[in-house]
Amino acid sequence: MSRVYNFSAGPSMLPEAVLKKAAEEMLDYKGSGMSVMEMSHRGKVYVSIIEKAESQLRKLMNIPDNYSVLFLQGGASTQFAMVPMNLMAPNKKADLINTGNWSKKALSEAKMYGEVKVIASSEDKNFTYIPENYTISSDADYVHITSNNTLEGTRFVEYPDTGNVPLVADMSSDIMSVEIDVKKFGLIYAGAQKNLGPAGVTVVIIRNDLIGKHIEKTPTMLRYETHTKEKSLYNTPPTYSVYIAGLVFDWIDEMGGVKAIEAINIEKAKILYDFLEESKMFINPVVKKDRSLMNVPFTAPTDELNEKFIAESEKAGLCTLRGHRLIGGMRASIYNAMPIEGVKKLVEFMKKFEMENK
Repeated sequence: MSRVYNFSAGPSMLPEAVLKKAAEEMLDYKGSGMSVMEMSHRGKVYVSIIEKAESQLRKLMNIPDNYSVLFLQGGASTQFAMVPMNLMAPNKKADLINTGNWSKKALSEAKMYGEVKVIASSEDKNFTYIPENYTISSDADYVHITSNNTLEGTRFVEYPDTGNVPLVADMSSDIMSVEIDVKKFGLIYAGAQKNLGPAGVTVVIIRNDLIGKHIEKTPTMLRYETHTKEKSLYNTPPTYSVYIAGLVFDWIDEMGGVKAIEAINIEKAKILYDFLEESKMFINPVVKKDRSLMNVPFTAPTDELNEKFIAESEKAGLCTLRGHRLIGGMRASIYNAMPIEGVKKLVEFMKKFEMENK
């Protein structure tokens, strides 16, 4: 069977060049006689892999020297607890902007460790927009946002100005999709399985002055200090996932860096949104200025038509378009690795489907 266009929200498709490179090196990584999966994480060969991955990430995102880069396990869901454990010690207070399902999960975890104030929310309109009016609490230990909302299809086009209060962002679904100024953030975290690589590794970028301030009795494995001191090698890291992420970083570099990737992402999203605006059948519920470049939800007029669309698109090689169970309808996730051709094929299919089901 030929490869399909995979619109999954995660784990998502990977660049074909990365998969081919990994296949070439599967049995013998650069003359070592071993697969990366078999290597000791303490050995020189693997250490060079993880060090190169960090170096490439720093270059591509222009990460300043006063920030640490960590490759951890547990997904963004573990970061929902690690962030308050490590940043909430001074005042045991945090602000949060609630923009969807993942924000609510971060809120729920943070409440276990201190007082969390929801300073703005878009829940009143089913999370179809990004709230703009809010006041940052001067005594908050940090402000938390979800930069891109995977289920709801919204994103922060501009990030909050939090002054001296550290801004923390869950960037799991849009990291490296657009250029950002890392200096605006105290901490960025992202599960890799959408834009960075396969499931299994989570990237954390943290400003060094925020390290070592964990609350009392934070488990050793859940302290950023532990992993910073050991350069992500305190225990066995997700070695193969880090290796693949490193190949993805190389691919982004070869594509022209994040700036070039951003231009492609804007073009892909425009193709799909332009069609949705013209369509007489499909509707995207998101406020136009807040539309995600990565996740595009849409629905047909009836559940019956939604189900028919999902079934027929699968047969056409346009896979994993079913919307999240909490939202329904359809969702096209068009992460970095999705080529423009895939989005064009989707739009062609949608036009055909609409014509045949008037």
